[in-house]
Amino acid sequence: MIKNLLFDLGGVIMDICRLNCVASFERLGMKDADSFLGEYSQKGPFLQLEEGAISEEQFRDAVRQYIDGEVSDEQIDKAFCDFLVGIPSHRLVELRELKKNYNIYMLSNTNSIMWRSRIAEDFRQEGLEREDYFDGIVTSFEAKSIKPEAKIFHAVVEKFGIKPEETLFLDDSQKNLDAAAKMGFQTLLITPGSEFFELLKSV
Repeated sequence: MIKNLLFDLGGVIMDICRLNCVASFERLGMKDADSFLGEYSQKGPFLQLEEGAISEEQFRDAVRQYIDGEVSDEQIDKAFCDFLVGIPSHRLVELRELKKNYNIYMLSNTNSIMWRSRIAEDFRQEGLEREDYFDGIVTSFEAKSIKPEAKIFHAVVEKFGIKPEETLFLDDSQKNLDAAAKMGFQTLLITPGSEFFELLKSV
């Protein structure tokens, strides 16, 4: 019996577009931006920030090494947040409805820059805060581990006190789902163009 729903953020709740971010960094003069920014995982300072291994200041300084000319903190942050398209309001409505029957949690590979700015802002569409939609949240930069590492799934179980076999994990990456399944989680792949609440009807 499923008692808990564990949501990924990007590609499940929030729409994302990697190419928007790549283009924004290229406009700032960053060489090989495409090689640092993946659909499901990052590299270099982008990965280190997502893992919580470096501070925001260290991240920006590292990024500047790949950019010709002067760029401000704000320009770097904005280019980075262009990865995020936004959260359609109907998904927030569906999350609130699901919360009536399930414990709702989030597990996201993300970083502190996006988390405290654009992500927080998008969850305020209904006048609520991000945390109002979830019974608990684990982020990679705070857990200092990223999906599909086993460590971050262990962090979810320990922090929330949930049983994997009673938990359905929704993610847009099969690799992340496979890692969760090894730990006993039930899983659901959210494919491009699909809506999690529609797919849940068949579970």
